[in-house]
This record gives sequence, structure tokens and C-alpha cells, in this order.
Amino acid sequence: MLKTILILCSCAFAYGADDPWSKVKSLKTGTDLQVYRRGSTQPLQVKMDELTNENLVVISKNSQTAIARDEIERIDARSTGRTRSVNETKNTERNAATDPRSAIPGPNSPPGAMNAPSTSGLSR
Repeated sequence: MLKTILILCSCAFAYGADDPWSKVKSLKTGTDLQVYRRGSTQPLQVKMDELTNENLVVISKNSQTAIARDEIERIDARSTGRTRSVNETKNTERNAATDPRSAIPGPNSPPGAMNAPSTSGLSR
């Protein structure tokens, strides 16, 4: 009974073990990557080119480089999902009778003058 439980648990662990290299395989060519090499303090800022079972081929400033799988400590990928911004323009007409800013005198107005809406027409 103990042997069967042990075998079932080992099968579950083997099934649940996820190969991290398969996650890298799902990335598209041209994806921005930060590659951390073993023993290095700074990551490499590169773009992904190709992935084989042994190497990660990257592009860094117009040069192509292959990095061995066992030299890589960690790979960070930037998401390429860009949000679209929508610019909305509103055109509003101001009515001089209801706009409170129309009553404020301008810089070249004589003192005490108020900007009142002018009316043209004859009064009866």
C-alpha cells in the first residue's frame, strides 16, 4: 500500500514539474528580455531572436549572441501589450450671457469697465 502511494506521488510530482525552458519557447521573436547570467551582477538588455534546446540566441545592439542554457540564471521578459490611448476632443461654444468669465475685464480695459455683451440693434 505504501509503495503504491509513493508511486502515485512521484507520478504527480513528475507531471506537475514544469520545464521553465518551455515558457521561454512561448515568447515571440523581438521580445525585450533581461538575461541574468550566473555570476553577473547586471542583466543583459537584449531582444529575443531564437531558442534552441542548448542556447538562447539574442540580439544586442545589432550583434547576435548565443548564450548557453547552463550559463543563464534567470530571464525576465517585458510584456509587449501596449495600451491604446484615445484622445477625445470636445468643442464647446461659450455663451457670453451665461459665461461668468465674460464679465471679467481684460488687461487693456479701462478701470471700472465691465465686459458686457454688446447688443446691436435699435430699441423701440
